[in-house]
Amino acid sequence: VSPWDIALCATGTAVAGENALVLAVLFYTPSLRAPMFLLIGSLALADLLAGLGLVANFAVRYLLRPPSEAAELGAAGLLLAAFSASVCSLLAITVDRYLSLYNALTYHSERTLGFTCAMVLLMWLLCLGVGLLPLLGWNCLRDQSSCSILRPVTKDNAAVLAVTFLLLFALMMQLYLQICKIAFRHAQQIAVQHQFIATAQATSTRKGLSTLSLILGTFALCWIPFAIYSLVADSSYPVVYTYSLALPATCNSLINPIIYAFRNPDIQKSLWLACCGCIPSTFSSRPRTSSDV
Repeated sequence: VSPWDIALCATGTAVAGENALVLAVLFYTPSLRAPMFLLIGSLALADLLAGLGLVANFAVRYLLRPPSEAAELGAAGLLLAAFSASVCSLLAITVDRYLSLYNALTYHSERTLGFTCAMVLLMWLLCLGVGLLPLLGWNCLRDQSSCSILRPVTKDNAAVLAVTFLLLFALMMQLYLQICKIAFRHAQQIAVQHQFIATAQATSTRKGLSTLSLILGTFALCWIPFAIYSLVADSSYPVVYTYSLALPATCNSLINPIIYAFRNPDIQKSLWLACCGCIPSTFSSRPRTSSDV
């Protein structure tokens, strides 16, 4: 058994458990029903499935005897769907962050829970379609020479996925730059007013930007090297290169809840209540705003 595969399986187990905790908190806390928490839940669900996909891939490779093509393609499809949904959820969060700042006055009236649910459902249907591609012919099981580093995905199809990923990340970065411009303009306006409410909003905005910076920065460090490598490499490259880049990419799903969900004050309160039945006095009682996410 490859130690790299053991590491991936262990990472998948940790990812699944951590994101299951996030989903449990969101599900059992009635106050966490705002659209922004639905997007957090979508990200957590995607990362949960990614963790399960890593465990399933290990089981198919080492525990299933005799090997089954359908099981291998199914495990690969689960990973494709889950990681696609994770990327799309991060893009949706970025768009939501942009809209909350660009349309600050009308954001809460326009961004209804029903609309957000419809958009998330549409996104997941698209990602599930991506996950079905290996079963529909996007595989190299009949021609091993055409395999990419993402076996059983072919080199051409892996290149399409990598380019799509890089384009989505470029879109996220463009939105992030727009967010920074809007936040800077807000900061200039706040500096003129010198009011308590304005100061609170400035603090909230800075926290939102800090969270978004952590998410996108971590996302880039984890995924960009692997995406670029999948464009230039094929199955003939040493597998150690693939594993050494794939492991950090999967760790992004392990880091997301730590720097995103668990930093949210409402989720922290729910965790404290679930664990010890109390809320520390250090928590602020100010109303929640969209910039807190």
